[in-house]
Amino acid sequence: MLNIAVCGALRLGQRCAARLSVVQDHVGQAVGLGRQLCTSSSAITSYFPVVNGVRIHYEKTGTGNHTLLLLPGALGSSRTDFSPQLETLSKEKYTIIAMDPRGYGRSIPPERDWPLGFFQRDADDAVALMESLDQTQFSILGWSDGGITGLIIAGRYPHLMKRLVVWGANAYVSPADIAVYREYQDVSKWSEKMKRPFMVLYGKEYFQRNWSLWINAYERYMEKRKGDICIQETKNVKCPTLIIHGQKDPLVPQEHPDFLAANIPGAKLVNWPEAKHNLHLRYPEEFKNLVEPFLDSDN
Repeated sequence: MLNIAVCGALRLGQRCAARLSVVQDHVGQAVGLGRQLCTSSSAITSYFPVVNGVRIHYEKTGTGNHTLLLLPGALGSSRTDFSPQLETLSKEKYTIIAMDPRGYGRSIPPERDWPLGFFQRDADDAVALMESLDQTQFSILGWSDGGITGLIIAGRYPHLMKRLVVWGANAYVSPADIAVYREYQDVSKWSEKMKRPFMVLYGKEYFQRNWSLWINAYERYMEKRKGDICIQETKNVKCPTLIIHGQKDPLVPQEHPDFLAANIPGAKLVNWPEAKHNLHLRYPEEFKNLVEPFLDSDN
């Protein structure tokens, strides 16, 4: 389930493996503000502002009036999780901002820690980032854990939201979900394709330690909050919402998108029969053709 924003090692690995070639900077590497990644009119520029006391990395592209915030899954980054969207979403219609949550990708240091309520902290960081950029209203595209973060933002800060798109996300975690995550706890047993992007990005020690801590953090939601990650925030979402579900997703059972659709007024659920967890990486053009009309709609 989680849009591990992930939730499971499998989904995490699958999403990132597809975009290994774009991960070129080592974590913790000193880089300057506004480093240019390309020189064309569609340039993707990298920034490192201090937000809520920590250095947060984000990438920006496009010049449109509609601002999109892209939120990655567990241990994900702007480029491992959203490289196709940074390239293919309309640069004329949208201003696109893709952030690395604290302790992920190039938002290191600091190292990641995992307090109870880490999703809520990620949401606060994202809101603070957008406020620092004078973004008074925007839409969110959130995958896996990033979808959870997006639900929290939409529920807690409705005045900031235009539209919300989530896939691979869940408002609660069940014992069955935890069991799936535990099956993939030992990253040395992952396929080379699944684990290599994370090894490149983090190194084996950081990756294994934080993947295990991520599972433990989910278990604390189970133990301390009876599995409730963001149920109330989900029920408070007011903005137009699109929920996409890959029906071959091995980590997110149908109950999770069904719950979101039933509890967000007016939400639209699109079931994608052939898609898995990383549907936006596997089918970037189809994803674009599904999401852009929703973002552009007046309804």
